Parts: sequence; C-alpha cells; structure tokens
Amino acid sequence: MSAVITPFPLTGTSPLQVGFERTELLRILDLYGRMVAAGQWRDYAMDFGKDAASFSAFRRTAERPEARIEKRPVLRGKQGMWALIGEGGQVLKRGHELAGVLFPLERRLLKVVEG
Repeated sequence: MSAVITPFPLTGTSPLQVGFERTELLRILDLYGRMVAAGQWRDYAMDFGKDAASFSAFRRTAERPEARIEKRPVLRGKQGMWALIGEGGQVLKRGHELAGVLFPLERRLLKVVEG
C-alpha cells in the first residue's frame, strides 16, 4: 500500500494580506496616543492589503491623513519595508526599522510639548 502525500496549500505562497506584528502595532499606537494627548491627532484608520499594511492618522475625521505609516515586506531587502508618508502623498522617511521611520513624528511631538 503506498502513502499519498498531500502538500499543505500555503507552502511557498505569499500571505493573503500584510499585517502588523503586535510589537509594531503597540509602538504605532503608543505614538498615536501621545499625539492625541498633545491635541495633534483625533482619528486613525488601518488598511491591510495584499502588498502593504498602513496606519493613517488624521487631525479631523473627514480629512486626508496627516501621516501614513506603511509596511511593505517586498521592499525589505531594498530601501526598507517601512515608510512614513505625508499628507500630500510624499515619502518623508523610509527605512528598515520602524523606530527610525517614526522619529520625525516623535521629534515633532517633542517640539509641541516644549513650546
């Protein structure tokens, strides 16, 4: 009697959607909470697609996002999978580490607290 081996269906395929790991989401939500406390942001949205996951922060609910944090794993080996995108759609910062990409927002938060 011969055994029939059926391969697991997800072997060698890309995930159906990109998401944030728990530590990444905690870091982003921590920054969001501090920006809300400083009166800078009031709302957020998350989007999980096949190619990227994004976290968008809004000053007001009905506006374009003031900042968008994107995770694109396909760019991991190139310029980095993390990107900070501004209100006009321009890439403000790109990198391999989330902390480095969030730094411009954190620096702005320090200026708000000091001034």
